[in-house]
Amino acid sequence: MEKPFILHMLTTAKNLSPFDVNMALDAGWISAIPYINVEPSEIRGLVQDAIFSRSQKSMQKTGIFIGGRDTKQAMDMLKSAKHAMVPPFEVSVFADPSGAFTTAAGMVACVERELKDKFNTTLDGKNILALGGTGPVGQAAAVISAKAGANVTIVGRQLAKAQHIAEMCTTEFGDGQITINGAADADKGVMIKNTDIVYATAAAGIEVLSAELVASAPVLKVAADVNAVPPSGIAGLDAFHNGSLIEGSTSGAVGVGALAIGNVKYKAQNQLLKQMIEHSTGSPQFLHFEHAFEVAREYIKSTG
Repeated sequence: MEKPFILHMLTTAKNLSPFDVNMALDAGWISAIPYINVEPSEIRGLVQDAIFSRSQKSMQKTGIFIGGRDTKQAMDMLKSAKHAMVPPFEVSVFADPSGAFTTAAGMVACVERELKDKFNTTLDGKNILALGGTGPVGQAAAVISAKAGANVTIVGRQLAKAQHIAEMCTTEFGDGQITINGAADADKGVMIKNTDIVYATAAAGIEVLSAELVASAPVLKVAADVNAVPPSGIAGLDAFHNGSLIEGSTSGAVGVGALAIGNVKYKAQNQLLKQMIEHSTGSPQFLHFEHAFEVAREYIKSTG
């Protein structure tokens, strides 16, 4: 009997995201098995149960997905999963906590497209504010952008928290190549004067950039908002924006809304889940936000 493709889906939360389950099955996994309230210390045992319970041939039809709600924790769990492998007993692992890695990848790839198409430039050297950026999407977007050469500041309501998150992103994910700064929301009125790009990654329904601040941004080029729930995170920008002008912008800035970002996010997550299946006979893959950005970029190029 042909053995099925089985994806073991691990999360530290009390529920596994139905979104992720649907995505896995739609990508071609036959079974998506949830494990909830998983402790990071349990990763080694769970992974080894998965790899040792099937023959080497059947094991290649096994994969592991890591969810949760914390960027660092998910990346640590990914590392633990990788270290738990015992060659030749190895399987692919994909981390995407709360869909944050693929969402961030989709957002940055969309912004990069607008920079190229509308302003004939790149992320390199641009000043970016990640407003409401202390969460998983803001963190991943900050790291992706900084690695592309941008100067990124994570902005939060509490200065100490924003600085802590920025330092964590720099040290944990930067590979010694980047420096991400942290700043308080109260100071964004000053910082916006020299900002090229804005990411709005706050909780749904919270406006992080007012019409007054949009109008006072003389060099703003692109703003992106992952929030699809009214009110918009950025005044003058709604979920349907896909490179059109932002109402009230004095610099000719264009916007990217949640629907455009979500479409690329969907394509990236789908492709990475399929990639795990397609590479089942080769070397195992350990996928995270950097791989999601590569796939998102390729998707946008293919539609360009």
